[in-house]
Amino acid sequence: MVGHAGGSSGAAQQAQAKPDAVRNADIVPMVWLSCGLAALAGLLFGMDIGVISGALPFIVNEFHVSTLMEGWIVSSMMVGAALGALGAGAISQRFGRKKALLYSSLLFFVGALVAVAATSPHILVVARILLGLAVGVASFTAPLYLSEVAPERIRGTTISFYQLMVTIGILAAFMSNLAFSYIESWRWMFGVLMIPAAMLFIGVLMVPNSPRWLASRDRFEEAREVLNKLRSSKTEIDYEMGEIEESINAEQKSRGFQMFKENPNFRRSVMLGICLQLVQQFTGMNAIMYFAPQIFQMSGFEGTAAQLWSTVATGLVNVLATFIAIGFVDRLGRKPILYAGFTVMAASMAVLASILVIGPTTTLLQYTGMASLLIFVAGFAMSAGPLIWTLCAEIQPLNGRDFGLSCSTVANWVGNFAIGQFFPVMIAAIGGAMTFGILSVLNVVFIIFTLLLIPETKGISLEKIEKNLMSGKPLKNIGS
Repeated sequence: MVGHAGGSSGAAQQAQAKPDAVRNADIVPMVWLSCGLAALAGLLFGMDIGVISGALPFIVNEFHVSTLMEGWIVSSMMVGAALGALGAGAISQRFGRKKALLYSSLLFFVGALVAVAATSPHILVVARILLGLAVGVASFTAPLYLSEVAPERIRGTTISFYQLMVTIGILAAFMSNLAFSYIESWRWMFGVLMIPAAMLFIGVLMVPNSPRWLASRDRFEEAREVLNKLRSSKTEIDYEMGEIEESINAEQKSRGFQMFKENPNFRRSVMLGICLQLVQQFTGMNAIMYFAPQIFQMSGFEGTAAQLWSTVATGLVNVLATFIAIGFVDRLGRKPILYAGFTVMAASMAVLASILVIGPTTTLLQYTGMASLLIFVAGFAMSAGPLIWTLCAEIQPLNGRDFGLSCSTVANWVGNFAIGQFFPVMIAAIGGAMTFGILSVLNVVFIIFTLLLIPETKGISLEKIEKNLMSGKPLKNIGS
């Protein structure tokens, strides 16, 4: 690497001032193809989240499982996801982002197949763990790949598109659940996961590896060859290679946990990533996704069909509101959208809590409760849903990116597991009104968190963010 640095000094100097040819360069079709196929991992992620809410009642009826086993069937996926995310950093660093996505697609297929063939709840738990492993690897690797392949001016849009695919996956699972509920076939609900898993495997074979990962492995010529496919001009390629090389040459040789131990600035970005993912979980969104039918029942909607149709409406709002993030994340920036989202979520949870205090005794109150739930989902989908993943992929330095993202993704799934396990316990212990009231207060706290700690990263290169972080700038200023 040292020998290469001398030959790239001219390119590195170019990185000091961004030419207009770089700022206004066209986005080539291969970028959109690569980002679209990587985002298929989000579709599987979403389907795996959504499938259990419709399948669980039929699984309980068939196997006559205890409440404890029911909890394990739901939460075992999160255990697998945490383990998958924990190992994803090492897999992604050693084998590359592309191979990590291929491995996750294989795990998705095998996990779905085991679920379809399950003859006992224990085998179903194994299947859910396998699916969780796949989700953990995919939820780590896809945003990372997107952040490293997309030009900075559309980076937020492409990672938000990944989250859009997550929401489409959730909606697809809800609709599949509804369709197969009429024949009471939870096995088919899991079986449909094999279709997008096969599509992901075939699709990822067509996309290039990450140029930043190649460069981090001292494979600079291969990185340049990939950029030739992903960028529209030699000026843009030279500029980006200069930034990448400057970043690599400026960094210490240590990586991962060793870098975490030695570098206090890296520790700051890791801790911020962990906090961001915990914030996303404790908005309460996944509690709504996992237990939507029960929550609609609390709001006065009786009958499985009515509850499942309400769940489909939730999934549809989730998809549509994500377009707000896609449309504005690279125009308005990350922080203004987060402020708006947390405000909407806090207000809607306060309204739902108030209705549950009064009691959904009239049709007007029932539909007001439903509307507040849908508005909450919209607030999340336009803000914390896509933007937390975007920020986590942006704030980590290149040599520590795999480790930092692994830590934050594990935090996401630990928080997810806690929500899955303790949300129904809270509902039973303190009631729905108090539970949703607590979620409202938490979302107010997250507004303050955004103000004090979250940086604005709109239009800033990953290398510039890294330079600011490593120079010791306050976290909220590393994007300036």
